[in-house]
Amino acid sequence: MTLRTADQYRAGLRDGRKVVYRGEEVADILTHPQFIRAVEHSSLGYDIHESHPELAVTEVDGDPRSFFWNAPRTIDDLIRRGRLIEQVSRLGGGTIVLKEVGSDALFALLRATWGAGNENARRYVEFIAREDLSLAVAQTDVKGNRALGPSQQADPDLYLHIVAEDAESITVRGAKTHTSFAPNVDEIVVLPTRAMGPDDAAYAVSFAIPVDTPGLTLYVSSFADGEPNEFEHPLSSRHKLLESLTVFDDVRVPKDRVFLNGVPEHAGPLALAFVDYHRFTAINYKLPLLDQIVGAAILVAEANGIANAGHVKSKLTELITWAETVRGLAELSALRGAESGNGVFRPDPLTVNMAKYHFAHGFSAATSHLIDLAGGLLITGPGAGDWAKPEVRAVLEKYYAGAVPGEARLRIANFVSDLTARGYGGYQRVLATHAEGSFEAEKLQILRAYDSERAVDYVRGLARVPR
Repeated sequence: MTLRTADQYRAGLRDGRKVVYRGEEVADILTHPQFIRAVEHSSLGYDIHESHPELAVTEVDGDPRSFFWNAPRTIDDLIRRGRLIEQVSRLGGGTIVLKEVGSDALFALLRATWGAGNENARRYVEFIAREDLSLAVAQTDVKGNRALGPSQQADPDLYLHIVAEDAESITVRGAKTHTSFAPNVDEIVVLPTRAMGPDDAAYAVSFAIPVDTPGLTLYVSSFADGEPNEFEHPLSSRHKLLESLTVFDDVRVPKDRVFLNGVPEHAGPLALAFVDYHRFTAINYKLPLLDQIVGAAILVAEANGIANAGHVKSKLTELITWAETVRGLAELSALRGAESGNGVFRPDPLTVNMAKYHFAHGFSAATSHLIDLAGGLLITGPGAGDWAKPEVRAVLEKYYAGAVPGEARLRIANFVSDLTARGYGGYQRVLATHAEGSFEAEKLQILRAYDSERAVDYVRGLARVPR
């Protein structure tokens, strides 16, 4: 197998995995009403093989393969990867779809693992690419008291750790949180979450296992619960992610699937290698969201008849500047990419983190502008039940008409409301602040990546400052 279809992907999710939702074990995620939307959303990661093969499909030894699993070996590979991520996100309504995060982890493993771990990583990447499987990445430990390191916690399970080892396997215990896609993927890749000291050797662990591995339980968040209708929720009625608390209860991992085993000095570099790719993914999958915000602002201003007002043009200019700055930095991060270990290219960390910080830092102001342009109709408008009644709909169409007919104005307002004021909008706001790294994490990486010596030496020379 080299390319799976969406139907084959969905069929592979029936395997006895242990998934808990609202206190109940889920027998079949393909039929559970709260999981169907997420599975269909992620299926776009396989549909894109047919809809955009020029981006999504490559060839290895004469066989077609998903380009998602293509480790970047050139700047052109990075550019194509960025465009592929943007396109699949566009199909997914501006939300990450499926394969992006898992492939980020694979590239990090190829770059940053050592010895036997590197050979295991190479074999695993080939296995995933050949079978075209889907992956979730479990990196963020629950952490407990964040003032303390892994080995200092009162409860040792607050960071995932090795509790036993024999000739064939390691056994791990603990939990990871914020694990996107975990209930609807084939395998889970575990990465360390931070740099570690000599006392943290048991916590320096990385491996991959199938989701149905005994001892693994996924406790799925109930955020965005419900069955939203298309009229009031044009985005969130079609697109959803599942997030889990991923608990490892003495899970046995075969050693040929272990990439890091008790070597604390390698934990930090592996975690940072993932960040390089994951934030590049972030800034590219956010590009359709930026277009949504700008496009919705233009449409809602036109619908309300205020498009020619000076303050509206000013707000639109700010939104366009914000969106296109992120896009420009995203493109520049690929153009500045370089080889970073084992022949694998990485995007430029400085511009990647600048793009991510600029997006996140400007998101609140951008959505505030959009809400300001849209008006109170975002929360006071009619619902789908009203719209479905012909006699009520006639009233709504009459009285909600603006510079455009009533239906157009209501549908634009509902789109803006879904994007900014309702549950999906809140979800996007939290993602902008915390997903793929916080503001402070991005600022730290910008400071690390900037070549300060070049600037300092230039000023020393101009000022004739002796060394």
